Amino acid sequence: MARADRPALMPTTPDGPPIAQSARRAVEAVWRIESARIVGALARYTGDFELAEDVAQEAVAEALVTWSREGAPASPVGWLLATARRRAIDSFRRKAALDERYVQLAGQLTEGELSSGAATARDGSDDLPWDPDRVDDDVLALMFTACHPVLSPEARVALTLRVVGGLSSEEIARAFLVPVPTVQARITRAKKTIAAAGVPFELPPSEDRRERLGGVLSVLYVIFTEGSTATTGDSLLRPDLAYEAIRLARTLAALLPDEPEVYGLLALFELTAARFPARTGPDGEPVLLEDQDRRRWDRSAIRRGLAALGRASAAGRGLGPYGLQAAIAACHASASSVPETDWERIVLLYEALGRVAPSPVVDLNRAVAVAMAYGPEQALSMVDGLVVSDRLAGSYLLPSVRGELLARLGRTAEARAELELAARLCGNDRERSLLLRKAAALT
Repeated sequence: MARADRPALMPTTPDGPPIAQSARRAVEAVWRIESARIVGALARYTGDFELAEDVAQEAVAEALVTWSREGAPASPVGWLLATARRRAIDSFRRKAALDERYVQLAGQLTEGELSSGAATARDGSDDLPWDPDRVDDDVLALMFTACHPVLSPEARVALTLRVVGGLSSEEIARAFLVPVPTVQARITRAKKTIAAAGVPFELPPSEDRRERLGGVLSVLYVIFTEGSTATTGDSLLRPDLAYEAIRLARTLAALLPDEPEVYGLLALFELTAARFPARTGPDGEPVLLEDQDRRRWDRSAIRRGLAALGRASAAGRGLGPYGLQAAIAACHASASSVPETDWERIVLLYEALGRVAPSPVVDLNRAVAVAMAYGPEQALSMVDGLVVSDRLAGSYLLPSVRGELLARLGRTAEARAELELAARLCGNDRERSLLLRKAAALT
């Protein structure tokens, strides 16, 4: 496997001596928590994003061997950084012994470090590329680089989960149900694209940051959405993926405390994830909103979500697309039941969302809210307009909603046909089964 294609961590195996397994767990824990800071610091140090990720992975591979033999060092992060930096020096030496960049980097190491390398790295006490005042900037620059507009949406998601989230290629492939080579190819192409485009590892200028921030938020939104409602497979939820998006959103909020839409996104994630415990039954089958036991909703997540929404609102700029979605989720979180939900407010929020970020999915969700607030007939007219516009062709969501509305209006045969169509279009096994059960119940 090529260097750029290696997984961030070697696959875990159940066998092996206890010391080796203990070392593996230690390496995995450090990498999952600190990978973004490690790669960010190395990228700033080397000026080469791809090289930084490669030498970080090499350091992880070396740690799995060395820590199994000698035990984990007192400063695991320092050990990984020192080891990765020596690998970077070796890389520059191989490329050009007299290269000015190599001289500049090598000059930062003492002769003792070059000769005793491993001993210095044991305690992480050498002059590491780890400036506490710049750690936050490094992580933020890593996010903006991984989500650069030159990359495709799929590449941005894969690269963000890899270098910012610390997930291996196997974990990403498992989350999105794609082959591991596909994920590895996306990551490799992404790093090559960044290098070919000359994308610098740095925070974008302040005048460009807000525009680029939208791309970062969009990537996190895609990751969470797939985790909260899987598009394919036999599980409705992929909690690990959703919670990784929440972790990254919390990191971003801590790095950009003055950006209200970051808090809006975090609020949306928290309030949506709060319902996870009640969204599936014992066998993993979907549980509809009206049938959920709201006592199982995560009240701590609701409190965190409402607090984040409050931070977004307090900025006084008006809620953006993610903040408005969070406000809708807050309406559900604060209601004791579906009938007690403030559906009229939800309709207004969807209307505002449609003006700020128009999309056919927003229009469809607004129609659902209208049905709850004012009855199915008015909502069906809105849905039929979407059918005519053909803006949701191929999506199971449109016939699913239309089937529900037709059923409420007593048009049973038409409703059954729509639900069966939705089932044929749905890629998730659990949701497909639910749609077919609804259709079969319409006799």
